[in-house]
Amino acid sequence: MNLKKVKRAIISVSDKSKLNLILPVLKKFSIEIISSGGSFKKIKSMKYNCIELSNYTGLSEMLGGRVKTLHPKIYAGILSVRKNKIHQKDLKIKNIPNIDLVIVDLYPFEKELENKSSFKKLIENIDIGGSSLIRAAAKNFNDVTIISNINDYQKLVDELKIYNGKTSINFRKLMAAKSFDTTAYYDSIISDWLNKELKIKFPEKKTLHGKLIENLRYGENPHQQGSIYSTSYNFGLKKLHGKELSYNNYNDINSALSILNSLKKNSTVIIKHTNPCGISCENKQLNSFRNALNCDPVSAYGGIVAVNSVISKKLALDLSKIFFEVILSKGYKKNALRILKKRKNIRLIDFSNFYQKNDKNYLFLANSFLAQDRNKILINKKIKIVTKKKPSVKQLRDLKFAFLVSKFVKSNAIVLVNGKSTIGIGSGQPSRLDSCKIAVDKALNFVPEKIINSVAASDAFFPFADGIQKLIESGVTAIIQPGGSKNDKKVIKAANDAGITMVFTGTRHFNH
Repeated sequence: MNLKKVKRAIISVSDKSKLNLILPVLKKFSIEIISSGGSFKKIKSMKYNCIELSNYTGLSEMLGGRVKTLHPKIYAGILSVRKNKIHQKDLKIKNIPNIDLVIVDLYPFEKELENKSSFKKLIENIDIGGSSLIRAAAKNFNDVTIISNINDYQKLVDELKIYNGKTSINFRKLMAAKSFDTTAYYDSIISDWLNKELKIKFPEKKTLHGKLIENLRYGENPHQQGSIYSTSYNFGLKKLHGKELSYNNYNDINSALSILNSLKKNSTVIIKHTNPCGISCENKQLNSFRNALNCDPVSAYGGIVAVNSVISKKLALDLSKIFFEVILSKGYKKNALRILKKRKNIRLIDFSNFYQKNDKNYLFLANSFLAQDRNKILINKKIKIVTKKKPSVKQLRDLKFAFLVSKFVKSNAIVLVNGKSTIGIGSGQPSRLDSCKIAVDKALNFVPEKIINSVAASDAFFPFADGIQKLIESGVTAIIQPGGSKNDKKVIKAANDAGITMVFTGTRHFNH
């Protein structure tokens, strides 16, 4: 078990709110405390004995507090290997005692960054002494206990009580691992910040940081383990009701919120397996939901629905009639919440405080990972009308909406729209023609009355004219696509021969 007696501790923390948890047990086992600055004052004010660090080292704080704990007497006491005779001889000659417990946290750089503090304040919140103390104690975990997280105070208390003022090797090793996680996370945030300041998108070395939000029941499938991490100081999703969210739930939520961020108020997005199966931007909340649902009510079953407004009682009554895994909104009226909570297993999420901070997407490929900018652009060039027939104002509005939706559908993507709502979506097919067939079949099956005079969008160019011919035969009168195929002339000719409108955007939206 390799138990180690704790005789001496150093405490240097920014967050002093839970010192009351650990000070009584340190006193109980006669553990000497060394501390500095605000921590020293706080401990003394709580009527506990404490040696001020400057008295311990014989060196006052310097450089406005930048140098406090950086002293050989501190680091030699932490880093000495207790069974190493040379180490212990050195300490004896210099009259340096061993330090067995280090309780340290780091300056709140991440919080200051979230608060958009000044450059100067951010620099002063880059911790040097704290990081050094943590790494030194964590390295010497065989002899020293490191506590770098306020949430581990109670674990330390329990450990000392169980082993009568001692700690076990397993505990010390666990705390060391957590502490290296802490410093790596901290450094990666600072690194990201400086790279952004320098406008370096892809540095030579990249560390991704995240805080564990929760361990999930399993991953995509029951035989896979899963968890979720947040790269932001504030997670932003608040669960109000229902069982725990799954890996697939979170994946679908990400898709829904990515789309909603691009739409106006009262929009509704219904997601199944990360693909939208219905989207509507009607002005009235209830109409918006009903139109989104009508696009594909079969696929919507068991999916998630997201609304970028406060859910009303009327909408709640409609929602309660259908099985959804998750409902997301920017709040719920009290009577709406009361209605929806009658469904025991449904998850109700408030995303009022959610925002997408990261400007990069990552995809892990075994021993490597891809990195790219998030797709923030809809059309980065002036659209080009390539047919003889020009689009009406209404058609152009619908075309842009359809093209926006196609950006979020798995490639190959075909989206049919009438008004402010989707009526058919073909997604994730190896063949664009197959996606056209699926989108048309969906529309004919669920809202056949809306396919005449509808518009269509494609996330990438049509390689042949067969896809648009399928759309034209179904009643589509306007098509928007990036263009750029070697067969563009044949595709345009097919559109002209049919007397429909076609618009090129020059912007592709592959979504794998």
